[in-house]
This record gives sequence, C-alpha cells and structure tokens, in this order.
Amino acid sequence: MGRTVTIDPVTRIEGHAKITIRLNDHGLVDDARFHVTEFRGFEKFCEGRSFWEMPGITARICGICPVSHLLASAKAGDAILGVKIPPSATKLRRLMNWAQLVQSHALSFFHLSAPDLLLGMESPAASRNIAGLIEAYPEIARNGIRLRQIGQEIIRTLGGKSVHPSWAVPGGVLRPLSADDRSHIKRMLPDAFDIIEIALDLLKDTFESFAGEIAIYGNFPGLFAGLVTPEGGLEHYDGVLRVMDSEGKLLEEGIDPARYRTIIAEAVEPWTYLKFPYYLPLGYGDEAGMYRVGPLARLNICDFAGTPRADRELRQFRRLGERGKPVANTFHYHYARLIEILFSLEKIEETLDNDDITSTRVRSEAGVNQLVGIGVSEAPRGTLFHEYHVDENGILEKANLIVATGQNNLAMNRTVRQIAAAYIADGTADEGILNRIEHGIRMFDPCLSCSTHAIGRMEMEVILLDSHGQVVQRLSRHR
Repeated sequence: MGRTVTIDPVTRIEGHAKITIRLNDHGLVDDARFHVTEFRGFEKFCEGRSFWEMPGITARICGICPVSHLLASAKAGDAILGVKIPPSATKLRRLMNWAQLVQSHALSFFHLSAPDLLLGMESPAASRNIAGLIEAYPEIARNGIRLRQIGQEIIRTLGGKSVHPSWAVPGGVLRPLSADDRSHIKRMLPDAFDIIEIALDLLKDTFESFAGEIAIYGNFPGLFAGLVTPEGGLEHYDGVLRVMDSEGKLLEEGIDPARYRTIIAEAVEPWTYLKFPYYLPLGYGDEAGMYRVGPLARLNICDFAGTPRADRELRQFRRLGERGKPVANTFHYHYARLIEILFSLEKIEETLDNDDITSTRVRSEAGVNQLVGIGVSEAPRGTLFHEYHVDENGILEKANLIVATGQNNLAMNRTVRQIAAAYIADGTADEGILNRIEHGIRMFDPCLSCSTHAIGRMEMEVILLDSHGQVVQRLSRHR
C-alpha cells in the first residue's frame, strides 16, 4: 500500500521545516513536499509603526542575515524621503553587505554543508555535523570559523555590533568609518583570501566523487533572477533586475527593481506557511514561472563579475553549464557561494582604497516626500524586496516583504522530488537517502525565519489527553 515518509525536522538549516515523501503502491515516489512549519507575521505587526523604525525592526527577523533586512529597509526609507544618499554612505552600506555575504556563505559552506561534502552523505548521523567535522578536519573547521569571524568583525566595525546593528537608516548611515577602523579591516583580508582559495580547491576536489549527485541534485530547466549592474556586472546592493531562462535568453534585460510587481506575483498553498513567488508573465507552477535566486542565479545572469580573481573563477564555473547554457544544477550553489565570497573580499579591498570612504558626510536629511518606498538588495540567499506604504506622517499602512527563500520555494520542492525519486525505488529509505534529500534543501541555504507568511486563518488543533496519555478529545480550527 502507498505510504508517506516524513523527515521532521530538516536539519542544518535556519528555521523549522519538514519534508514529506508520498510513495505509491509500488514503492515509487508520487510526490515530495517541503513544508515550512513556523509562522511569523512581520508584515502585519509592522503596520502602525513609523518607517524610521523599520530598519531596526526588520533586522530582528533573522539573526543570520539581519544586515540584508537592515539595508533593504533603509533603501525603502530612502525612497520615502525621496533622497539620494551621500556617496560615502553608499560605499559603507556596500561594505557591510559584502561582509554579510562573507559571513553567511562561510556558515552555509563550512558549518551546514561541509559535513555532507567531506564526511559523506551516508556517514553516521551522530558525527555528520560541525562537531564531527572539527574532529575529522580540524584545520578546515578552524578556517570556516575564522572566515565567518572576519565577516562578522567587519560588520561590527562598521555598525557597532555584529548582529542587529542599528546603523543603516533612511537617508544613509549613522556614523562614518574612521581611518583606524579602515586599517583594522584591511589587516584581516589576507587571512580571508587564503581561506577562500583553500575552500575553492577543496570543493572542486569533491566534484568527481559527487558526480552522481551532481547529475540529479536539482538539475532541471527554469528561470534565474537577480540584480546586475547597468553594465551587466555582478551586483549585490543596487542595479537593475534581470531574468534569464534556462537557455540563456534574457526575458527581462534590466528593469527598475521598484517595478518588481510587474513581473513577480505570489501564490499560497494550504500545506506550508512559505509563499510561492513566480514569474508572472509565464504563470504559476514549476513548469512555467518557477525561478531561482541567490548565488547560482546571480552568477548565471551576470555578464561578468568585475574583479580579477572572481572573474577567473566565474569562467571555470560557466564551463559546468551544458553547451554554454546557464548552470542549471542546484548542487553548484556551493561553488557559487565561494565565488561570491572571493568577489566580496576583492570589492571590500577595492572600496577601502577610495579616498572618500572615511568622509564624515554619511546622511541626507529630509521628511516624507513619497507615500510608497521600495527597497531592493541582494541578500546572501537571493533578491530581497521591502515595500512600504505610509501616510503623510510616515506611519506604515501596509508592508510587503518578498524574501529570497520564498522565491526559491518552487525550486526547492522540485529538488526534493527529484532527489527522492532518484534514490527511493522500492519503498525503502535509509538514513543516508533521507540525508541526501535533506541536502537538497541545504543547497539553497534557506532562511525560514525570514520568509514565512500566511493568508487567511491559521490552522490549529488542540489535543486533550488524560493522565495516561490517551486522547480524550480533538478540537480543530481550519482555514
């Protein structure tokens, strides 16, 4: 008879989720779903707050990527003020965003995915974690900790603390960078460059042993979306929005990110709190408007990186695409993350050499000049949209956040279906197979605290038990 296999919880990700795999009477996979089981209502409870407060409030959505929300929110505030922030403030915001990419990508690669890649997908579950990695590869584990520390220290140097810095505000940033702090950041960069070069070699050395996984791990056609510079370069803070199909054709060459609603819509399903954004012109579904965002997408849609070492790696990365097409395999999110770390370090080094980086003019002053503000930037996991509607006093009447993990939702569900179907053939799934399916989610490095929303009424079930643990009554409320 058909049955359901449940992986609960999905481990080594940020947030709470489970995977259900439905098998038919022959033990083959009929369907597999990624369920996000936590709910947080940031959009709703931000109503009634001042837009000035929003960077500090939305940064608390997540402790892993608070900088991403801080910057997108501040940019939405810039739009409400109707100002152009000082050039030095733009550079400082970019520095913090690149530091965020370094620390977050280092966490994803070294702490969350390296146990699978280095210890093996089927290694014992008790040691397939950061503790097991430290025991088996202490130097690699130390490198990962050090690289993340460097990213966090740059954030702390700029913003006063490494988590939830109250620093970027509508109109710019709160304080400039001192000459001593600039020197402090520069002194950390050689260590970071050494570590990322080692990590790139380490990952590429695994490609042969994971050839089977590479062939099926999220390997399917689809769209890619993200920001690029007006010239087509790799971008993480500003720029224009680009959409590319799996053949390399540009469906959107570069539109103003403030017009994102003309190409992106959201759908909901009753079995998860995570929404399903899709490319509006092609409609909803994983055979139509499904698109991916994040490192893999950004490296596919850009024409070049714009820094020497990252461009070298980008050329190697693109050889992984079939016949010159975009790299479709989700497994290569790992490679893309490491390239983005390298790029971020190069850009940090380059930006610190600008003469105006220590300028004290870091904020533009204004009042409410626009009643709608949209801020868009690239978070580690992909494109992040903050849209605020305010009254004439700057009080939020409506907020909409479209977060990277949500935009990857269709692709994540298709990935777990693909992996499950490849490894479950007779109705059995051992620990190694279940971990491979989990790894399909880890490749996207989802941030579920950032991205959970709901529509309508939340489902609720109350179970009354007697003193012996027996069910006395079930009370339920459904949508």
